[in-house]
Amino acid sequence: MSDFTATDHLMMARALRLAERGAYTTRPNPMVGCVIARGDEVVGEGFHQRAGEAHAEVVALQAAGEQARGATVYVTLEPCAHTGRTGPCADALVEAGVARVVTAMRDPFPQVDGAGFDRLVAAGIDVVDGLMETEARELNRGYVSRVVRGRPWVRVKLATSIDGRSALANGESKWISGEASRNDVQHWRARAGAIVTGAGTVLADDPSLTVRLDEAQPFEPPLRVVLDPGLATVHRGRVREGDAPTLYVHAPHTKLGRGISAQLAVVDVERGRFDLNRVLKLLAERGINEVQVEAGATLAAAFLDAGLVDELLLYVAPVLLGSEARPLFDGLNIEHMDERLQMDIVDSRQLGGDIRLLLRPRG
Repeated sequence: MSDFTATDHLMMARALRLAERGAYTTRPNPMVGCVIARGDEVVGEGFHQRAGEAHAEVVALQAAGEQARGATVYVTLEPCAHTGRTGPCADALVEAGVARVVTAMRDPFPQVDGAGFDRLVAAGIDVVDGLMETEARELNRGYVSRVVRGRPWVRVKLATSIDGRSALANGESKWISGEASRNDVQHWRARAGAIVTGAGTVLADDPSLTVRLDEAQPFEPPLRVVLDPGLATVHRGRVREGDAPTLYVHAPHTKLGRGISAQLAVVDVERGRFDLNRVLKLLAERGINEVQVEAGATLAAAFLDAGLVDELLLYVAPVLLGSEARPLFDGLNIEHMDERLQMDIVDSRQLGGDIRLLLRPRG
């Protein structure tokens, strides 16, 4: 392990903050930030904003100009070594004559995965990896999940009363959480590549599942995905409206009927349930890094029961809905305490009158 200096940590922290500015726009690419410095002086910096546009290193090099020669480059992800929609960043760094490259993490993408480091080292550049790697992996957890596990990172969003209820017995759920919580959800939607719901939620709540942010804040509309075995909702609902694309996942042999103009995909159904692993693989093939599930208690439980939930975004409102109200998860059959699903609280904060919890399954 290299002995990183205080300046190294300061510059990499700055690069990570830059990278995060692309959270709503970079997909399917990872978020990357880059800082070029000469000692304690920053001479250039940048972040990757959109797929097909300049990568962070190129933006920073353009800002630094001739001052990049002999400088240290701090970048949150291994510089790419292949030609995609843009040229290799490793080559750009070599041509600029930088002396040292400090990275947070290796890029697991097969066409990079060490090749960027090799190209820099071959050119005589000092390369050091692993500075603030935990923070970098956390930032790009969706990208890493898609590349390494072959499926997106799955976040289930739910609102609950303090007695663990998600809706009244008649299905009414607007609104359990307060306005501050509902505004907060928009930011989580904006960083998701897809928002997944079920046909039951579309029929009961008629959600639009769109992102509503300040007009000055750019974002790429996430794909709306409706799991609908029989395509009962394909001709109805606000989920078809607006600029965001919509994909309907249906069972094999479903009669499509006439006049369906929506995007469709087929996934097997067993005992009334979709193969959720296959659903996620399908979304990974479309370049989706993060999935946000916004559905009812049954589908939320199905994802959890299948071991496919990476984090739970839970908005807890200080209200009671009573014993006849619907549970937070419906279908989790836990009979013994040693079968309980344990969660770790990653983050907790107050939003208006509500508490927002970010939880992850232990282990």
